[in-house]
Formats: sequence, structure tokens, C-alpha cells
Amino acid sequence: MTAARTDWLLLTSALMGQFLSGFGSRIFSVSLPTVANGLHADILGISWALIAYQLAGISLSVVFGRLGDIHGRYAIYGTGFAVMSLSSILCGMAPNVFLLVLFRLLQGVGAAMIASAARVLAIDAMPGGSEGRANGFMTMAFHSGLLIGPPAGGLVIDLLGWRWVFFLLTPLGVVGTVLTLLRARGRARVGAPRRASIDYVGAALLVALTVLLTLLLDRRSGDIIGPGRQGPLALAFVGLLIGFLIHEHRTSDPIVNLSLFRIRMFTCSVLSLLIVATTTSVAAFLLPFYLQDVLHFSPSLMGLMFLAAPIFTITLATTSGRLTDRLGPRIPASIGVVATGGAMVTGVFLRAHSHWLLPTLLIGLTGLGSGFFNTPNQTAIIGSVPREYRGFATGMVQTMFGTGSLLGISLAGALLTVTFRRYSGLPDANPSADHPVALVSSMNAIYVVCVGLVCVAFAASFMRGGSRVEAATPSRIL
Repeated sequence: MTAARTDWLLLTSALMGQFLSGFGSRIFSVSLPTVANGLHADILGISWALIAYQLAGISLSVVFGRLGDIHGRYAIYGTGFAVMSLSSILCGMAPNVFLLVLFRLLQGVGAAMIASAARVLAIDAMPGGSEGRANGFMTMAFHSGLLIGPPAGGLVIDLLGWRWVFFLLTPLGVVGTVLTLLRARGRARVGAPRRASIDYVGAALLVALTVLLTLLLDRRSGDIIGPGRQGPLALAFVGLLIGFLIHEHRTSDPIVNLSLFRIRMFTCSVLSLLIVATTTSVAAFLLPFYLQDVLHFSPSLMGLMFLAAPIFTITLATTSGRLTDRLGPRIPASIGVVATGGAMVTGVFLRAHSHWLLPTLLIGLTGLGSGFFNTPNQTAIIGSVPREYRGFATGMVQTMFGTGSLLGISLAGALLTVTFRRYSGLPDANPSADHPVALVSSMNAIYVVCVGLVCVAFAASFMRGGSRVEAATPSRIL
């Protein structure tokens, strides 16, 4: 149930979980080369440490979200902090890359447990009608973690060594566990009726589907498993997807209740999230190559330029949350989509000798779009479903973010190769700054595709409805 007044202890716990999710995911990325050297691993070996964490987050967020709906969110959430604390210690002590990958997988499980409940608990912690502000706080906390993670990771590595990158996460997890235990005392379980059961078959099929999808879309996975195996994996994915949909349609308590997609606000919000996440992932993939290989900017200058996006997102998150509570999600979310579209249009005008202000404008518009879009869109996804499915909806947010990120990187890589060969006139060439005009022209063409995708996202965002977010009744989805 939503609180009559703000429960600051619960809100602090939710903020801690969201911050830890962003901080933990980003702090490890800056340590990859150092970790690889420390464990005498090659780039493909250390890539599995990233893939394992990613697999767990994408595949288990919906499952844990539904488990929280049924059995209560405090148990899932608190256990997630405990798992994060333990796995971080194990990662820091890992003697080889194989064990590091296993412990990173466990760490990803803990992160999925936290992410599946944090936003719902924040909504529960605040008065009714404050769902937008609650999600604004969550967006701000997550992107603050993303912003602080890289510099903190670099400083820790320089002063203490790479193992402390993991050890640093342990006290954060302990604090989160304690906060959750304190708040869970004496509170009623928030979840579905006790008659609901767990769809174990559906959960297993969903995990298998997301694992296959990640292996298909993730370029690091493609390098590891080999291009010749992509075809059989794609066929297995299609077959498994058909089986999953049939099973979920027939079972009485599905892990993914397909009837929820009858809710227009939920479906339109999920679709717009997937598209926006895909396009922003395309931009995030292309820009470093453009800045470093074409414009020859230094890493330090690039780092300063990339600060524009999270600063805008953090600054605007609570503002868009208040707008959502007053006006509904359609207007602020659609403004965010338009800003994201402006970023993609800016990408169309990049040239081989552009001034640094132009790519900075692209980065800033991307952050502006995220600041306006994320909060109302996530509020619409979570708040539009019946209360007993809010954990599932929160898991869907995490899954769509992860899937969109993978899809964007895969799409950018494939399109960049095809368009570069066309513009360079070299049928077997790989994208390279040796032909800067052809490379930038290829990027321009990809941004044109992104503009088209954003138009679809805008249509979906606008079609979600302009009313304030209201939870659908169970009878509406049956």
C-alpha cells in the first residue's frame, strides 16, 4: 500500500538500492584492463565477467519482480543486498578469471533482486499521488551512481588496487541490508494473494529466452561463441519464444501475464522505453569512435564532454516527476522523446571536422531526453498495472533497458559495417578511421535510422493517454 506520508527510512533504503545498481555496474567497467592484467586474462576472457552480470540482470529481473509480488518485496530486496555484499567480497578475492566470472554472475543475481523491488518500494514509501516524484528520486539515484562510478573506480584502482573496486561495494550492501531489515519489521507483506503460485516452467523459459537473446545481440558474446553458431541460436530462440507464449497463455498464474498488455498505457510505455533505450545505446556506441578516432580528442576531454548527459538527467529527474504527478506521463515523457530525437538529428549533421560543440550538443540532448523521459515513462509502466503486478512491471523496466542496450549496440555495429562498405566503395572493408569521410557518412546514415525509430517512440508515447497514472483493476485485464 502507498504510504499516507513519506516513509523516509524506506525511501532511503530504496535510494540506496538504486544508487548501488548504477554505481556497481559502472565502477567495474573502468577496471577491466587492470583486472585482465591482474588475472593474466585476455580481453575475451574478461568480457565474460561483463556478460555474466548482464545476463543475470536481464534474465532475472522479471522473475524476481514477480516473486516479490507473490511472497513480499522485503525478502527479495534485503536478500539482494546480502548477495551483493557477499559476491563483491568473493569477486575481490577471485584468484582467476573463471571464478571471477562465476562470482560476477552471483553479483548480477543480487543486482537483479535489488532492481526488481527498488522503484516499487519508493512508491510505497511516498504518499498517494506522488508516484512521479518517487520515480524521479530513483532516476536521480541511479544516474548519480553512473556518474560517480567511473571516477571513484579510477581513484580506488590508483590508490588501493583493482580488488578494492569490489570490496568498496560491500559496505554499501551491508547498509542496504540493515535498512531493509529495520523497515521490514512489523510491516505487512505487500504482494499478491497467497493463493498465487510460482510459474516455475515459465520462469525457466523466460531465463532461457533472455540468455539466448543476449548471446545473439551482444557483440562480445558473438566473438566468443563464433559467427557460425548464430543461426542455430536464432532458431532456438524463435522456437523457445513460441513455446513460452503458448505456456504463458495456458497457465493459471503466469510469470508474464500477457493480458497486462491490454493496458494501453503499460504497452505503449514499454514499447517507447525499448525504442528510446535502443537509440540512446546506438549513440553511446558510435560517439566514442567519432570523438577519438575521427576528431582525435583526448580521453580526458571526452570524459568531460560525456558528463553533460548524466548531469542533465540527474538535474531534471525530480522536475519531470513533479510534472508527471500534476499532468500525467504523456507530456513530460513526450518532451523527453523529442529531445532524444533532437540528439539523433544532431548526429545527422556531424562531419569529419566538426567543432566540439556539436557532439557535446548531441550528448547534452541525450541527457535532457533521459531526464524528461525516464521518470514519467517508468511511472506509467509501474503505476498502470494492478498493484499485485508492480514487481513484475519493475522487472520489465530493467529487462527493456538491458534489451534496448544490447539491441542498440548490435544494430549500430551491423549498420556501421554495411554503410561503411557502401560509402568507402570497399566491399570487404571493416569500419575504420583510415577513411574518415566514409566513416562519418556511415554514422550520419545510422542517425537517420534512429530519427525514424524515435518517431515511432513518440507515437507510442503520445498514444499512451494523457490522464494521470491509475492502477488497472484485475477485471480490466481478464
